[in-house]
Amino acid sequence: MCTPCLQPGTGRRLRPDPRDPHNRALTELVGELSTQSGLFRTRWAAHDVLLHHGGVKQIHHPVVGELTLGYDALELPADTGLTIMAYSAEPATPTRDALDLPASWAATVDRDSGSDSRTHPAPPPRPGAPA
Repeated sequence: MCTPCLQPGTGRRLRPDPRDPHNRALTELVGELSTQSGLFRTRWAAHDVLLHHGGVKQIHHPVVGELTLGYDALELPADTGLTIMAYSAEPATPTRDALDLPASWAATVDRDSGSDSRTHPAPPPRPGAPA
């Protein structure tokens, strides 16, 4: 993938609806990328575009590490271009175990003060993090 595709804010330039063939911002962006990147130009010309409404993503969480999450994209018909992404972990997997760890922090009770820690969440420090 070309560097301009990864620049902050690039995705925002595709709004309001990148599926609209008359979207001026999208047309300008494609033109800009096509002139600056041979790789982009080749891939764009191939028209190898698929809408992904579900699949699997690898995500790195700073505390619990690598996660493999299934996802589903839910398009909202009342608000064109708005999509909700729902992520889930398969039961009995390392990802599910990793996600249960922060959930357990929120469910514990601070025994010293007798207050529910959900009102004062304080997860333990990351390994190797300064105290």
